[in-house]
Formats: sequence, structure tokens, C-alpha cells
Amino acid sequence: MFEHTTRIRVRYGETDQMGYMYYGNYAEFFEVGRVEMLRSLGLTYSGMEASGIMMPVLELHSKYLKPARYDEEITVNVSMAKMPGVKIHFKYDLYNERQELIHVAETLLVFINMKTNRPCLPPQDFIDKLKPFFE
Repeated sequence: MFEHTTRIRVRYGETDQMGYMYYGNYAEFFEVGRVEMLRSLGLTYSGMEASGIMMPVLELHSKYLKPARYDEEITVNVSMAKMPGVKIHFKYDLYNERQELIHVAETLLVFINMKTNRPCLPPQDFIDKLKPFFE
């Protein structure tokens, strides 16, 4: 299993009139967590795209338990329970500053060859950097 934690502060423009983070902005927090998780391994989306691979989201499942509020620092825990193949599955747990679980979510992404626009396996360097976490 591979896990990573990122902290993000809820900005004013991400909230609604009640000071709660607008529901559509949670997906952006998931993306930040995912990008930082990969960056912690020395991998980047831009590097993958330069090698001809993109990773669109196929599915997003999201459950709102408590609101994220303006100016709170949210802890985004991202985990991968299994080694990716053509698809990669991420789980997210979001916590407020009181360490209360406020949101759970999952995304399923697919590796796409940008030349053929068809699913493919991840690049070998991607596999090599993740492999130690799943042995």
C-alpha cells in the first residue's frame, strides 16, 4: 500500500455563502493530493504527458460527512491499495483541523496512450517507483 498526506487551506473563493467549501471544489483537493502523492515519488503528470501518457478520471465517488470551512487547513490522505495496471484507484480521507473525518472519496483513472487514444499500461518508471510499496 502506498499513502501520502497533503495539507490544503480552504480559500474564500472556494466557499459558498455559508462559509462551507462548495461541493464541486472537493475534486480539486483530490487532484492536489494525487499530484503531490506522485510528486513525492519523483513522478509528474507533465512528465507522463511528455512521454505520451495521460490519466483521465473514469469514476468519482464522494461522500460528504461534515463541511470543510473557510480558512481551515484540510488534511488530504491519499492511498493506493494495489499496484496499478491499465487503471489506477485512489482513496481519499479528508480531515479538518480537529482531526475529524469530514469526507471520503475514491477515483478511478485510466492510463491512455495519447497517440492512439487507447488504454495502456503505465510507463515503466512509474511501475518501478511504485513496486516497492506493493511487495
